Amino acid sequence: MNHDHQHHHSARERAANEAGKTEERLEEKTLHGHGQAMHRDTTGHPPHGEHSHDHHRMMIEDFKKRFWVSLALSVPVIILSPMVQHILGFKLEVPYSLYIAFVLSSVIYFYGGWPFLAGLWEEVKKGTPGMMTLIGVAITVAYLYSTAVTFGLEGMDFFWELATLIVIMLLGHWIEMRSVLGASKALELLVGMMPAEAMLIRDGETVKARIEDLQKGDLILVKPGEKVPADGVVEDGESHLNESMLTGESKPVKKNSGDKVIGGSINGNGVLRVRVEYTGKESYLNKVITLVQEAQKTKSETQRLADKAAKWLTYLALTAGFGTLAAWLLAGAALDFALERMVTVMVISCPHALGLAVPLVVAISTAVSANNGLLIRNRTAFENSRKITTIIFDKTGTLTQGSHEIASVVAFGNTMDEREMLRLAAGVEQNSEHFIAQGILRKVKSEGIAVPPSQGFNYLPGKGLEGVVEGKDVKVVGPNYIKEYDIAVPASEAEEGVETVVYVLVDSQPVGYITMRDQIREESAGAIRVLKENGIKNLLLTGDNERVAKSVSDQLGMDGYLANVLPHQKQEKVKELQAKGEFVAMTGDGVNDAPALAQADVGIAVGSGTDVAAETADIILVNSNPQDIASLILFGKATYRKMIQNLVWATAYNVIALPLAAGVLYQQGIMVSPAVGAALMSLSTVIVAVNAQLLRRQLK
Repeated sequence: MNHDHQHHHSARERAANEAGKTEERLEEKTLHGHGQAMHRDTTGHPPHGEHSHDHHRMMIEDFKKRFWVSLALSVPVIILSPMVQHILGFKLEVPYSLYIAFVLSSVIYFYGGWPFLAGLWEEVKKGTPGMMTLIGVAITVAYLYSTAVTFGLEGMDFFWELATLIVIMLLGHWIEMRSVLGASKALELLVGMMPAEAMLIRDGETVKARIEDLQKGDLILVKPGEKVPADGVVEDGESHLNESMLTGESKPVKKNSGDKVIGGSINGNGVLRVRVEYTGKESYLNKVITLVQEAQKTKSETQRLADKAAKWLTYLALTAGFGTLAAWLLAGAALDFALERMVTVMVISCPHALGLAVPLVVAISTAVSANNGLLIRNRTAFENSRKITTIIFDKTGTLTQGSHEIASVVAFGNTMDEREMLRLAAGVEQNSEHFIAQGILRKVKSEGIAVPPSQGFNYLPGKGLEGVVEGKDVKVVGPNYIKEYDIAVPASEAEEGVETVVYVLVDSQPVGYITMRDQIREESAGAIRVLKENGIKNLLLTGDNERVAKSVSDQLGMDGYLANVLPHQKQEKVKELQAKGEFVAMTGDGVNDAPALAQADVGIAVGSGTDVAAETADIILVNSNPQDIASLILFGKATYRKMIQNLVWATAYNVIALPLAAGVLYQQGIMVSPAVGAALMSLSTVIVAVNAQLLRRQLK
């Protein structure tokens, strides 16, 4: 049995410290490294009027306005076009119609086309031609050519195509930006979850206080239906809290005295007095927000692929555009026809859909995951979850509930009775946060035994702990310690059952043992079944003895188990599997499992609280629910599929539409006009956006 007190306590503190450091690093990165980063106030809370969101909204409004103005001006331009009149079979005699179309089109070009012209200038300045360059070049070529026709050049004007192209482009951009904003709405919801004020209890009086003024150690009152203003521990009262927005767990969670509460969760019908533990930057919710932000910012391998493809498509489009012009002129076509083909090619090849293909999926998958209690810290690891061949489960607290209840207390001989043995054990255990300690303390409390003070407290890594209680040297240790020091203990029936055993030694003499039973979670069997159906091997890793491991493994129908594994050996086990060519995911509580989580191809930390900041994990599961691990892997696969679908759609569309626009099938009477080209391009953008949105249905 892995009676690993030492690691749990010190590593938890370490995780908390690391969390602080990470926060600071992220903070610096956020404030200095990103133009559109969140600006924070001194409390570390992102203010509700968040900079990048406001900027984004203003841009959406701007595109919307330009779209409607351009659309209104386009109507007369389209009606005045001789080509449209010819197609629709009507004739409209308007004096100076070409000049009217020129004036209206000039407004559309300079006002409606401004975002694209400004974008073109920016891209050219940076030497990175992209989508804006394409649109800018296409509309400029069309405008200059049509202007020349207005003032005497032989040919057909392009005004109606120019107007519809700009209108459709503006519409595409507007829809695209709204989709992106929709995807980051989840962040705004998270930011808005914190109440603005708290009821602070001072000298028996309750006073209103701003959230940012709360200090660690303050006592606050949370009334029925109110949001909990900060992370803390319940001192008094009982209630059910709704934590679903934070954890994805739909059932309200019962909270009693001594239980932790998360800021942002909603109180049920009881009144709670809560002692504040974490505020501002340190709060759980803020860590979630930072993690989600970082995940949305980091580029994964797939995204880099999309960026490369967009760049090459841009070069291809410009080359194809000018190549088409040259080819038709060489073939003896009229200049107006050759120019029209060139414009159409440039319009069609704008890889908008491609630029949108991956970022949208990223933003949506990160937001959906966060709402379901999956926090993605490393995008690449998340996408790689589709490659997982073997997943290692840390037993306690993941597949099992981790709340060990005492099954039996047995004293050896007549040296000491069970009550006294429990009392001394509790004296040492009160210094630990380990589940064994908690189980013993719960038992002592229910028996009404007073816990004596202890001194000289010391952890025995992976084996147990020791201390001095009332002058006696008391050790509470697992079987590993007994084996190592070859201590003779009477044979116990407990070892035969599926139970955790700890021995109590007083002044180096074994006086008895305590057995504990850990319940398997209801969801575990379902999670293992889903993994098996998807061809993923699953192994149990535990510090517990062979019998415990075998029993849990058999009950859940797992592929195997590794028992009696000490914390430092976990990493070795992961390496061994990797050496055999397995793509390994490791799940653990992010504490003593840190080296193994770091070693694994995908590290998944389970459990909330300070462990959320477990530095080494790629993905954090807010609930320790094994079902979430199965969901995560399937969602990772679905996300990757969506990205690839979008990339294929965006590029395949160009591959087919470009030759048609260039006039390859001109002899067969198949041609694509600039306006149809613009419509097709916008349609592909919309399809990609809708396809990305469908991802939301995957985690239901």
